[in-house]
Amino acid sequence: MPAQVQIYNRQRKHRCDLSGLRAAMARAVPLCLQHIKVPDAPLAQLQEIEISIVTDAAIAKVHGEFLDDPTPTDVITFHHGEIIVSADTAAREGPFHGLSFDHELGLYMIHGLMHLAGWDDHDPDEAAEMKRRQESVLADVV
Repeated sequence: MPAQVQIYNRQRKHRCDLSGLRAAMARAVPLCLQHIKVPDAPLAQLQEIEISIVTDAAIAKVHGEFLDDPTPTDVITFHHGEIIVSADTAAREGPFHGLSFDHELGLYMIHGLMHLAGWDDHDPDEAAEMKRRQESVLADVV
């Protein structure tokens, strides 16, 4: 059975469609499971995934504490099933990608799911394949 996704909006600056995002991520998990890269990928083992929507300041704090980079980023994924996404970054970057705020947030969430499926975006070739796959999932769920 695919992991259950819990989404929490922990910021107040940007309005988001939580029910739409929850429905989209419920559809995304089984699709991301079809893209498992390695047999021991966390996504195949998890029963629950927690996604928190936060501010740039909050994600920068986590980024600094766990990854030694105190700058804001779009998404941080922990293999125990926690995904943190920045609403401020989504609001800022969405227009550059031609995506609405909620679509950009959804993309970040799917990016986190793909990390849980064993994908890494540090190698340029793997990053390109990961991007292609996550955009395919996004197109299917929104």
